Amino acid sequence: MELNNIKTKFLGKVIKYFEVLPSTQSYVKELDKNNKIEEGEIVFAERQTAGIGTHSRKWYTGKKDNLAFSFVIYPNCNIKKLDNLTLIIAESFIQAIRELYLITLEIKVPNDIVFKNKKMGGILTESITEGEKTKKVFIGIGFNVNENNFPGNLGEIATSLKREFKADFSREDILGKFLEIFEKRYLELIER
Repeated sequence: MELNNIKTKFLGKVIKYFEVLPSTQSYVKELDKNNKIEEGEIVFAERQTAGIGTHSRKWYTGKKDNLAFSFVIYPNCNIKKLDNLTLIIAESFIQAIRELYLITLEIKVPNDIVFKNKKMGGILTESITEGEKTKKVFIGIGFNVNENNFPGNLGEIATSLKREFKADFSREDILGKFLEIFEKRYLELIER
């Protein structure tokens, strides 16, 4: 997974790529704990064996068809500035899909990206605070891009771009566009 010509200041400049990880979110937290990750470095996995959704639910990641990635940001700003961070992440993702493909997805508040009431993506944010300041935010995103086969009854509640629009989509383009849009909004948020 390479992002050529990405127009960001720090998000996605480095991608740590893995065929398989238990969880990108857990891995980023471990790297951060050991000072082995920079702000905005992406941990990307083709497949997660223990992907984390909200409320400790599992997040299914197929093989080489979807996006499963996490990163950490160090805002070091007042907690209140980041009140709507998860929503801003979702809006940035939806904007990326709309700009690239003229497809409109929706947000199921607080952290799901849906199409026709079926889940296409999810966002997990975990913050570390000190007093009134947010020091770190771990951000994990799973998004179904080219997945065709969902195990068990997941096909009844989940979908993908490919499943809905009968075409292949570029994971690299989606990730790059999302990072550009989100970074701009994030920097505006913390600099206010």
